Amino acid sequence: MTASLARLVLPSLRWRRGSFAHERPTIDAALAMGVGGFIVFGGTRDAVVELTRAVREQAGRPLLVGADLERGAAQQVEGLTEMPTPAALGALGDLDATHAAAIITAQEARSVGINWAFAPVCDLDLEPKNPIVGTRSFGADPQTVGEHAAVWVRGCQEHGVLACAKHYPGHGRTTQDSHEVLPRVTAPLAELQAMDLVPFEHAIRAGVGAVMSAYVAYPGWDASGRAAAFSPPILAYLRDPLNFGGLVITDALIMAGATAAQSEAPATVAAVAAGCDALLYPSDWRGVIRALDAGVGKDIATARADVALARYENAVTAWGVGSGEAPDLVANAAFADQIADRALRLLSGEAPAVRGGVRVSIVDDDVGGPYRIGPRDVFETTLKENGVGRGGWGVVLVYSEPRSWKGRADLSDRSLAALRRLAPGAKLVVLFGHPRLAGQIPGSAPVLCAWHGQPLMQRAAARWLLHASDSRTDGRSD
Repeated sequence: MTASLARLVLPSLRWRRGSFAHERPTIDAALAMGVGGFIVFGGTRDAVVELTRAVREQAGRPLLVGADLERGAAQQVEGLTEMPTPAALGALGDLDATHAAAIITAQEARSVGINWAFAPVCDLDLEPKNPIVGTRSFGADPQTVGEHAAVWVRGCQEHGVLACAKHYPGHGRTTQDSHEVLPRVTAPLAELQAMDLVPFEHAIRAGVGAVMSAYVAYPGWDASGRAAAFSPPILAYLRDPLNFGGLVITDALIMAGATAAQSEAPATVAAVAAGCDALLYPSDWRGVIRALDAGVGKDIATARADVALARYENAVTAWGVGSGEAPDLVANAAFADQIADRALRLLSGEAPAVRGGVRVSIVDDDVGGPYRIGPRDVFETTLKENGVGRGGWGVVLVYSEPRSWKGRADLSDRSLAALRRLAPGAKLVVLFGHPRLAGQIPGSAPVLCAWHGQPLMQRAAARWLLHASDSRTDGRSD
């Protein structure tokens, strides 16, 4: 008799109000039902160490504990190291830097008990109106993206953390966010094979242990209009001809693209029946487990259920260890600062020299979404720590990241109105977003691309301005 498919289910554990304590009922019930692990969102370094140690001890067996770590372990865990966005790494064009970023991410993740990184992003940055990929992609060229994805996979997995190539077969052509709707990509299969699938092929050849399927429909490949996560022909292509033998997983089941055709429980049954081996972040994980077990021998062939369980067991045996050695956080931060400095790009104009103090204005295109934004004062604080006070020399900071449920790639009308007021009188505009957004910034002020609003890049942008001012003052060119 096939065992319960609870092992294929990974509920989420979220840090809220300074604690994971509110997740205790979920942990107790989920482990009692036999889930295969958890997904961690947020938390301090010490809190995540304690959480992952406690759940493994309570389970009495290995678990997969995953997290979104596209920009380093600090993307989720406070006190660890941030890395620049994949777009910044791709533009830098240094595969050794990308490899090192993955190594550091894996070492730090494992040190707090996270053994599964939902990265690298293998999507191509093909569509300027794409609201959810953008700077999360290594770029638009399939070969370049594939090379960076491959070295990221090797760096991560050679240091004890399971990597995951996402979002198969490619989310880069969409103009909609699969958190909100089920997007459609109308490109024919031949075009997808020539471009979008190339990075996934690189990741598979590099030995990636997991592939995340997209909640995107590709009617030129599967005329049914099903999302890839529910499409037998699209998922079968991973096994043959791509020869992928690892875990095929869903994206988060709370996303609207997952439930566009049916509610969560039957959707998970359809995903496993189609070829998925693990199910991430269901909102009703109890109902999902019941539906999966009831579906074995009916909607889910018994042999398919057994294969999915076997793939989970192979993965948890290979990767389900607990914490690793303590990382050298000082050295890791120094490396991250170095590549952040190198990744900055002056898109227009000349590097200015600060005269006196700086007046910082912020145009924040990321406010108002369902998730909190990061700190926005790091740039100004870094200047202050280096002797630059407040004054009349104007700098405009523009924050615009791809964010879940944001629903657009361009700057909002509100942000554009603020820029029309602020940018013409500024001496510098710092764009914490995709470089193509520079085309929406009015005026003739120099525009510095810093890729993302994370503290790492705010500090780098402030250092750039300080260095540019020193160089101009000393009569040197930057």
